[in-house]
Amino acid sequence: MLDLNDAGPQMAPVGDLIPDGTFCTLRLALRPGGVDGPAAEDKGLLKASQSSDVTLLDCAFTVVGGRFDRRKVWQLLTVAGGKRDASGQSIGWTITKALIRAMVESAAGIHPKDRSPQARQARTLPSLTALEGLTFHARIMVEPASSPAYRDQNKLANVVVPGDPEYDALVRGEAVPPRPVDARPRPPRATATAAATAATTGPAGWASAPPGAAQGGGLKPSWL
Repeated sequence: MLDLNDAGPQMAPVGDLIPDGTFCTLRLALRPGGVDGPAAEDKGLLKASQSSDVTLLDCAFTVVGGRFDRRKVWQLLTVAGGKRDASGQSIGWTITKALIRAMVESAAGIHPKDRSPQARQARTLPSLTALEGLTFHARIMVEPASSPAYRDQNKLANVVVPGDPEYDALVRGEAVPPRPVDARPRPPRATATAAATAATTGPAGWASAPPGAAQGGGLKPSWL
């Protein structure tokens, strides 16, 4: 006798995109690109852009649990280079740094407004490599292709942190109704290469942000 009652639902077709606005739990894996990062532990971690001076963190996010379990989302985050602000700081890195901070706060259960010594310590990373395996909660979007020749892609819309209405339910492993982003099509690459690199990939530079608890829950980094 083969009892199928304890089998989970079938996985969604691999070629299909995760629906726009889906909330889920993600685990981060870093894909080395041969370029050294800011810390000794980051040797060979980053990837060089083929069209600019930007260096990137090549991220693979795997869905943990739920309808889209084991599905992946790939995204490049800028760590250095590209356009700079008035103070000379890489705009791309500024964006990436904020995103990494949110990932750490989501993973460790740290409220963004928490300024306690424990929270500040948890937001301090020894290296970018320390992000490997970080598990956090997020909303996925569908980014329209810039041309019919390309396919739409899944990207991170935002990281869900303590204080967000969906956070507690996601920590408990509950299904959360999607909240679509309805992103506009990207401008053609020929006219927006620099802007797209900075906005979709992230920023450049490096500062503080730490990782934490696997499913989101109290202050846990000691660098995971």
